[in-house]
Amino acid sequence: MYRKAMQNEIPLLELQGVTKDFGGTVVLSDVSFSLKKGEVLGLVGENGAGKTTLMSILFGMPVIAETGGYGGSIKIDGNEVAFKTPFDALDAGIGMVHQEFSLIPGFTTTENILLNREITKPNIAVQIFGPRMSTLNRPAMRNSAENALLKLGVSIDPDMKVSEMPVGHKQFTEIAREINREKVRLLVLDEPTAVLTETEADILLKAIKSLAAEGIAIIFISHRLHEVMSICDRIVTLRDGKSIRDIKTSETNPKDIAASMVGREITRSERKTGSRSELVNAEDIFTVEHLWVDMPGETVRDATFSVKKGEIFGIGGLAGQGKLGIPNGIMGLYPAGGTVRFKGELLELNNPKHALLKKLAFVSEDRRGVGLLLDESLEWNIGFPAMQMQGRFLKPLLGGLIKLRDEKAMRDSAEEYIRMLEIKCTSSKQAAKELSGGNQQKVCLAKAFMMEPELLFVSEPTRGIDVGAKAIVLDVLRKYNKERGTTIVIVSSELEELRSICDRIAVVSSGKIAGILSPEEDPTEFALYMSGVKGNGADAQGGIE
Repeated sequence: MYRKAMQNEIPLLELQGVTKDFGGTVVLSDVSFSLKKGEVLGLVGENGAGKTTLMSILFGMPVIAETGGYGGSIKIDGNEVAFKTPFDALDAGIGMVHQEFSLIPGFTTTENILLNREITKPNIAVQIFGPRMSTLNRPAMRNSAENALLKLGVSIDPDMKVSEMPVGHKQFTEIAREINREKVRLLVLDEPTAVLTETEADILLKAIKSLAAEGIAIIFISHRLHEVMSICDRIVTLRDGKSIRDIKTSETNPKDIAASMVGREITRSERKTGSRSELVNAEDIFTVEHLWVDMPGETVRDATFSVKKGEIFGIGGLAGQGKLGIPNGIMGLYPAGGTVRFKGELLELNNPKHALLKKLAFVSEDRRGVGLLLDESLEWNIGFPAMQMQGRFLKPLLGGLIKLRDEKAMRDSAEEYIRMLEIKCTSSKQAAKELSGGNQQKVCLAKAFMMEPELLFVSEPTRGIDVGAKAIVLDVLRKYNKERGTTIVIVSSELEELRSICDRIAVVSSGKIAGILSPEEDPTEFALYMSGVKGNGADAQGGIE
């Protein structure tokens, strides 16, 4: 086996003293570690610790060269390399699956997996006009894609368009594309299970072990420490841009890893108590009847439920069952129908502006596609929606004939939320695209808070966020709910997260509300409702007792 033979091998990958700064701000300092063939290395650290920047250097991402390059050295098989583009890294046998999807929505599974490596067949035109006239050998391409998916142990329609897939299928398609490349030797997986259900994550972890057994080295970046413990041979911790620990997995534990990441002991965030009895007699501020939403991969067929004023209401369920479709449909991002009332008034569906004017706000699960203006500053991202929809940060001049933006007020307000959410950035002027994924998620929350909503939808609030930041986000949501009385609806794939913060939890199955359970309910009950074994939507008003 490879893992027995790796002891005396020259490392496949060796990083020595890697450093990087952006505009004078050091984000990596003297990072060093190595990786052998067939080894699985866990790379952990808080959001902003430098993990993504380090992998961007390894993969030759253009942003590194555009910002002055990096210091230190990277060696492959003992030979120093300096990849200028991702194509250089691919040629060297390095594949990378990023946190954010890089698939083409209008292409099929097969077309995405074989993109730029299409299998062609000759024809008469090729003999006359050259290889550019070749046609696609679709059966061969389909077979190649199916083999890659088979390696991962998943069944995905090779002819399905990405735009119609649930998020879990998209992630498997991304990974299949990388392992389908010839001569892949090193695979970097950046939060690969963040969008997967527990069952899907288990399938992927088994596939990773199989790939390692074939001799493929893997860098596994994840905040799910139990997964890191289950598949990694060694674990490297980054903290404040430095590699502070390189340890065998057998010599550590999740609590120890978490403490090494943040430099302090992590205490588990407790579920809020004392408010459930007050909510028994609270009015229903938000009611949904027979909601349908045409969101590809997250179709809602017939959802009925109600939310009480001041409640933190959870919506959970397996991937592709419709939980993400509920807030997206209500907020007008996808075609929807049914009856939705807020404070007794009908909410106009398919009209995002109407929802925002009615004091509803939404933190989308798609932070890059929907949530952020990536090229703009943090203060612009945080303050712009409130300025656009509510007229805030505008100073009237000449009797209101013209209005000028109050830059100082916008900056001060943005900095307040940056402090509250502990967003790691150089200043409020920094571009959103330069932040780590977890800190981008916090900016999305800050933007929603700035709107001062009466009802806040938060979809996958801690996806891709480290253990320390996760506690901060959940505590801020609790505090916002308690101090301002804001009603919050949280949609999450993580059941324990919902149980830690919610007053009630609706389980979505097959596009319907299968049941509404207390967070104290046995986890087995949740599993039965999620799998469709129990519940038919009849208990959609079940509740606070």
